[in-house]
Amino acid sequence: MYLRRIYDLREDHDFTQKSVAEYLRIHPNVYRRYEKGLRDFPLEAIIKLADYYQVSTDYLLGRTDDPTPPAEK
Repeated sequence: MYLRRIYDLREDHDFTQKSVAEYLRIHPNVYRRYEKGLRDFPLEAIIKLADYYQVSTDYLLGRTDDPTPPAEK
């Protein structure tokens, strides 16, 4: 479920896999593998993506439907 949410967030922001990979400072092929579920996202990448999309990590991981980051609650 969380992979779909990460994909949807990227698409909603009109970002390419390449641009997100650049933000994470990884090779685009590595990011593609993460997004397709062929590799697990490292914790550091999950945290960076939550900051990038301005959502909570719980939202990113599908644990809640509330995207509000903790600092904003």
